[in-house]
Amino acid sequence: MLTKRSVYLDHSATTPTDPRVVEAMLPFFTADYGNSASAHSYGRKAEDAVETARETIAKVMNCSPREIIFTSGASESNNLAIRGAAWKAGQGSHLITTAVEHSAVINTVNQLTDVMGFESSYLPVDSQGSINPSDFEELYRLATAIVSAMLVNNEVGTVQPIADLADYAKAKRVYVHTDAVQAAGQLSLDVHQLGVDMMSLSAHKFYGPKGVGLLYLRKGIDLYPSQTGGSHEEGRRAGTLNTPGIVGMAKALELAYQEREMRINHFRALRDQLIDGVLSRIPDVVLTGHPTNRLPSHASFLIDGLDGNSLITHLDLRGVAASSASACKTGNPEPSSVLLAMGYSPKEALGSLRLTVGLQTSPEDIDYTVDILGDVVARLRKLNAAFQLTSMT
Repeated sequence: MLTKRSVYLDHSATTPTDPRVVEAMLPFFTADYGNSASAHSYGRKAEDAVETARETIAKVMNCSPREIIFTSGASESNNLAIRGAAWKAGQGSHLITTAVEHSAVINTVNQLTDVMGFESSYLPVDSQGSINPSDFEELYRLATAIVSAMLVNNEVGTVQPIADLADYAKAKRVYVHTDAVQAAGQLSLDVHQLGVDMMSLSAHKFYGPKGVGLLYLRKGIDLYPSQTGGSHEEGRRAGTLNTPGIVGMAKALELAYQEREMRINHFRALRDQLIDGVLSRIPDVVLTGHPTNRLPSHASFLIDGLDGNSLITHLDLRGVAASSASACKTGNPEPSSVLLAMGYSPKEALGSLRLTVGLQTSPEDIDYTVDILGDVVARLRKLNAAFQLTSMT
């Protein structure tokens, strides 16, 4: 009997805030609490902290500090980018995205299409969740205003060829937006290498605080704000800036790229150990997403004959925190739309499991997880078989 331990393998949902990040934030909750929009000395001190953070982030992303818009997180950033570009282009404009985006993108595009008079098309994906950038040309119209495709898929970990997609879009003078939430801290965020016009990030995915994010907006692009109020962020986003969160996000991003090589090596070794262990020891399990072109910290599977939500509940009872498909869909009995788009059947798509490693994860944690997962899968399959036998009699 294994001694129960606690293993957190849901880092794609959120990460713990680095103590060094918390330390950088603390003064701006207490001593330096001014509103960065205020003209007095308290406000100027907060403004200096915000602008220093903007410069730190811009260095990582190889852009101008003035191209950084601070938001409450990537969902707001995605909304600002897509709505702002669509509204600026005008009603009836055409939007392109992919069939495997986060709901913050999919639902925004759907609302613009269903309620606001815009048109939309979806780039398909192959069985590994990858888009073919050349498909853009088939979907392009003269009215196309923006194409939005995530840099890394949150459910299956596949890295998308965003730079190649951007080449096709630029040739047609179409704006390119990418939701780079999962990529931050592990892949390059150089906006010139990626070729993007807009990019969304959320701090809590790379050991920063929750409730703060950003949108990179290339100089020269004019968006309509998706929320109105004061003239914050040069009129592009209303609301008092979250100074402690912004300071924390900048510190977290700076640390992530200072330590990037060490982190990636750590993640990749544990991810490969996890994938090898699961596939070699548990029958009827399939790795989802691209086998090699995937996020270093990300492993995802389909487990035949089991419901993913039941699986993560039983894993949690044994001390392993995991997720089924996207964390945003936990508890939803519907099959993952991402897996359906990849060609899996609804029944297959219900058996998804995502395990994502982090800085505190150890090889012993992975060994424990594989042992527990194997035991849980065997027990649940045995229960399912018994239930089916009872139902037939």
